[in-house]
Amino acid sequence: MTPMTASPALAATTDRVAAIRRDFPILAREVHGRPLTYLDNTASSQKPVQVIEAMNRYYREMHANVHRGVHFLSETATAAYENARLRVARFINAPHPKQIIFTRNTTESLNLVAYSWGRANLKPGDEVLITEMEHHSNIVPWQLVCAMTGATLRYVPITATGELDFEALPRLLTERTRVFAFTAMSNVLGTINPVAELVAQAHAVGAIAVVDGAQSVPHLPTDVQALDVDFLAFSAHKMLGPTGIGVLYGRRHLLEAMPPFLGGGDMIREVKMTGSRWNELPYKFEAGTPAIAEAIGLAAAIDYLEGLGLDWVGAHERELTTYAWNRLHEIEGLRILGPEPSRRGGLLAFVLGDIHPHDVAAILDQDGIAVRAGHHCAQPIHDHFGLAATTRASFYVYNTPEEIDRLVLGLYKAKALFEVEG
Repeated sequence: MTPMTASPALAATTDRVAAIRRDFPILAREVHGRPLTYLDNTASSQKPVQVIEAMNRYYREMHANVHRGVHFLSETATAAYENARLRVARFINAPHPKQIIFTRNTTESLNLVAYSWGRANLKPGDEVLITEMEHHSNIVPWQLVCAMTGATLRYVPITATGELDFEALPRLLTERTRVFAFTAMSNVLGTINPVAELVAQAHAVGAIAVVDGAQSVPHLPTDVQALDVDFLAFSAHKMLGPTGIGVLYGRRHLLEAMPPFLGGGDMIREVKMTGSRWNELPYKFEAGTPAIAEAIGLAAAIDYLEGLGLDWVGAHERELTTYAWNRLHEIEGLRILGPEPSRRGGLLAFVLGDIHPHDVAAILDQDGIAVRAGHHCAQPIHDHFGLAATTRASFYVYNTPEEIDRLVLGLYKAKALFEVEG
């Protein structure tokens, strides 16, 4: 139970991480009389004061509805909102900000593609290919749309190590495939998929590639032009930004050809009793008053992440994940799902003997350690491994080796309480 020595790379970042932590007010909290150890970043990250203040400044100084007024406050708010769109476009290297659609979250972004593109283009005999490691947000919409259109839904299986079965891919990705939708990084297994390679294979058979970037965009540099993706979805709240706003990037010609997803204000050019004409991109897909403050918060989060450097973010998480992987493997009876650290992102989902993951999480919570327990909206993965649930610890820019040591001590406590024999 003696803590390992952190790697030189982790030790070298101690001062920088300490400075980063001072930007996050919530990390100074105590929970049950213990320092908060926040290891639930895959579900939602914490917010730096720079994001909080950017949103407060909007409400204090410039709140008004956007795109509808000619007065000063409306024009100021509109400029800030559209600047956020530009910041997102630059962050993922989109060719034009018109290709950035603001939604509520990754789930809505994926539903938008499934319903708008899918209902207009899929028919009986077509196939939609997804993978066994998808979040429900990239499963259920395709199930619903395939039921509506008569298309067939197929799955790429995963291996015993929690990676895609590339040997099965050629027989599944065929000339009948119209859509290949897959995650860039699994929210349970941590598996990082080769996005550019998978996109190229989709395009080779004439399929569009839809990428769930909820877990990858906050942690890894993302260039939609280099990856050649057709659609990319992600959320602000997993990348230091606010809840309530997500992003859909799409190829311009695809977005322009798609019908609206929602109807109402701002997505129209003209409404008559006999019919309506739609607004131009991106507004055709942004019905009603948008999440203005949240967009401004997302822009501030991007500024913060770019200030840290996405290369540093990824490197820091890899070091933390390797340290946690090694420390958790000290605990007899603990099983980690997914590949080794060199092939995964900054999360570890595991089971500890026969202890229910909810009990593990509850015991850890008493020591101020926040982890996630359940099926993580990815039941097919758990079915594959014969599990109902797992406990998941996930890391981000403000986490430290000392917090992983606390996690390990808490797991030993849980093991002792339930008398789990190694």
